[in-house]
Amino acid sequence: MKPGATQEEIGAVSEKIKSLGYTPHAIVGVERQVFGAVGDERGKAQLQVIESMPGVEDVFPILKPYKLASRELKKTNSIIIAGGTPIGDKRLAIIAGPCSVENRDQICNTAKLVKEAGANFIRGGAYKPRTSPYSFQGLAEEGLKLLAEAKELSGQPLVPEVMNPQ
Repeated sequence: MKPGATQEEIGAVSEKIKSLGYTPHAIVGVERQVFGAVGDERGKAQLQVIESMPGVEDVFPILKPYKLASRELKKTNSIIIAGGTPIGDKRLAIIAGPCSVENRDQICNTAKLVKEAGANFIRGGAYKPRTSPYSFQGLAEEGLKLLAEAKELSGQPLVPEVMNPQ
């Protein structure tokens, strides 16, 4: 949208995107608003009709994968807060820990070492589906309890790897 586009113009563009079978994804910035038209790429040529609408500055296809996360659609960093810790700001977020939680000493000691090494999050897997029924399958619910204990001991946010045990 052009800087200074009216709410009526913005609403009309959003409705037009919907009428063309797409979902409008609005990103509101300080100077302007951008719409991503999310939907089937095969009909994207029909979106060019939006270019002639009042308040529209430009229409262009985003050809890269992960359109909603691309820099073409949104120029600024996305910052999310997970367990009180920011991800996406200027600091590097590091998530570290074992693939599988095997016992209390292992996960609690790992959580301590991970924190001392500067990682922001502790992680670990409680369910480990394997192709062989004879391989270690994880501790399941007990593994989740041990992860929660390691989280409490270290004071770090937890990123558990939980897979459907079925």
